[in-house]
Amino acid sequence: MTEERNTAAPETEESRNFILNLIDQDIAEGGQFQGQTVHTRFPPEPNGYLHIGHCKALCIDFGTAEKFGGLCNLRMDDTNPAKEDTEYVDAIQQDIHWLGFDWGDRFFYGSDYFEKDYEYAVELIKKGLAYVCELTPEEFKANRGDIGIPATSPYRDRPIEENLRLFEKMKNGEVEEGKMTLRAKIDLASGNLNLRDPIIYRIRFINHHRQGTKWCIYPMYDFAHPIQDALEGITHSLCSLEFESHRPLYDWVVSNVSIPYYKPRQIEFARLGIDHTVMSKRKLRQLVEEKLVSGWDDPRMPTLCGLRRRGYTARSIRNFCERIGVAKSPNTVEYGFLEHCLREDLNATAQRTMAVLHPVKLTVTNYPEGQSETFTVENNPTDPTQGTHEITFGRHLWIETEDFLETPIPKYKRLYPDGPECRLKGAYLIRCTGCVKDENGHVTEVLCEYDPNSRGGDPADGRKVKGATLHWVDADNCLDAEVRLYDNLFSDPQPDGPDKNFLDCLNPDSLMVLRGCKVERSMAAVAEEFDRRENRTGVNAPTFQFMRTGYFCMDNRDCTAEHLVFNRSVSLKDSFKK
Repeated sequence: MTEERNTAAPETEESRNFILNLIDQDIAEGGQFQGQTVHTRFPPEPNGYLHIGHCKALCIDFGTAEKFGGLCNLRMDDTNPAKEDTEYVDAIQQDIHWLGFDWGDRFFYGSDYFEKDYEYAVELIKKGLAYVCELTPEEFKANRGDIGIPATSPYRDRPIEENLRLFEKMKNGEVEEGKMTLRAKIDLASGNLNLRDPIIYRIRFINHHRQGTKWCIYPMYDFAHPIQDALEGITHSLCSLEFESHRPLYDWVVSNVSIPYYKPRQIEFARLGIDHTVMSKRKLRQLVEEKLVSGWDDPRMPTLCGLRRRGYTARSIRNFCERIGVAKSPNTVEYGFLEHCLREDLNATAQRTMAVLHPVKLTVTNYPEGQSETFTVENNPTDPTQGTHEITFGRHLWIETEDFLETPIPKYKRLYPDGPECRLKGAYLIRCTGCVKDENGHVTEVLCEYDPNSRGGDPADGRKVKGATLHWVDADNCLDAEVRLYDNLFSDPQPDGPDKNFLDCLNPDSLMVLRGCKVERSMAAVAEEFDRRENRTGVNAPTFQFMRTGYFCMDNRDCTAEHLVFNRSVSLKDSFKK
């Protein structure tokens, strides 16, 4: 198997987005990072698998660093231990490597900085810029105020020594969960609610996946993240648009603690929205836990492992992220465009093969019983360098049920009794002479005659063939296969919309399983070779174009040489309006 080169679309002048333009200014003469290496970071929370929305963010983080010859760190945001797990940590690293990005030796955890976070929190208390608050969550919400109405806290003016003592008790596990928090002292009357003395530490008596029970107080993301960025020497903290209103807090934190590095710049961009899907990790987890899908890597899921299992290539996803652009305004992209990017890639790379999904037997009545011959067909007509492979032909074949009609409809150009000649792909011309039915009137066998002087599909006399070209497999030299036809998981274009329960929008026809499909015998050898891969789920399985049907890949979990299983990646027809 040929390894895929993970390359995105080349950069053009038009593809230079506003983030790149801002960084150009920052590193230019007189800019705040003049002469410095551009340094970004990707900080996923290890509480689920990466999905296509995260992919846009990581392509921006890693891709921006690539464009400037800079660096990008990978940092696990594990400051909330409730649902974090090493399973997700491993999966995140696998997905990023699959996409073709690498962080070198710059792999970190947010929990690596817990000691520093605590030291800086103490520093803020000593400066009179943080205090221990005893408002309950309900009281905190009730006292947050509103536009024109300041927030309040009866604990804001506690003496520094008392705050230090109480914060130490919180750290030592001497205060029950939810009874106290540490809040930054900023501006209770600010028009930006994020600056109204936000909580920067809370108590959680829960086991941390790396720290165990060492800590029972955990920093909030808005406090920990800017500190981590600054300690790592990040120049540009690129994040999604919902953090725009948090930027003043980000800047306040790095300006008020004594971090011995320069101040990173936060730049926000719009998140990726795609129709017919949801990208909330909480909702995706619900689908998994309620067994509405087969797992995080279900090929209907928008997770990267699910897309990979469905047959999406890293190149197609990176091209998708590059071509949708980077903007400040939220928008929703058609799922069809993601399919279009995959179809483009697979059209150039996927080997053609013949597979019959709804088989009916075709008997060539004037072909000798027991005789067989071999034909050579191209692997990819768009790229002759991909070579050819051989197929066998005999008296008994399989064709698609839909390629025969006993009574034709108007403009039907496939097989029917005394109908037009049709080509069997790469073999001969045939003409239908009739059919055989069972006792219920169902067609069990189609009968035809072939022209011995049309080998390769070209008649010796040069006559025009009016019928269609049909795909087929040799009934005496083929294998059975299971084929899974996937469609959108949700029938509603906006299942996450207001006043909707996304579970009510599930598409009951999102998966159709076909058994007894017929494929070329060579598929067994391909499956055997794939079986020898050490990490099948972390790479793309072999992908093929089933002629006239679509693009299919071997399922990277269930497919074996003894039990062939193929997933439909995308149909041949492109519905995306270019």
